[in-house]
Amino acid sequence: MTSPNVRTFTDASFAAEVLASPIPVLVDFTAPWCCPCKVLAPIVEQLADDLAGKVRVYMLDIVDAPATAKQYGVRTVPTCIVFRDGAKVSAQVGQTTRASLRKQLGL
Repeated sequence: MTSPNVRTFTDASFAAEVLASPIPVLVDFTAPWCCPCKVLAPIVEQLADDLAGKVRVYMLDIVDAPATAKQYGVRTVPTCIVFRDGAKVSAQVGQTTRASLRKQLGL
């Protein structure tokens, strides 16, 4: 990650970081061995920079946080999930575009 606007969390900090967020959250579930994830990463980072202060953006390595990935049924990476007011509101599996992610966020 190169953007200071992209955060990370662990299984232990998920509830505090994501579910308790006062603003919408986009979580990009990723893996270091995933080629489509590497293509999506700069798109997610640019979106995080564009929407700083309006949306929190996290990248979560499913190898480092398997419980959270399992809890939300992430079986394929990349998977992007939007959370609002502590609840999952939408998900996008596979490669996507910045415009599609903005739409998923409702922006």
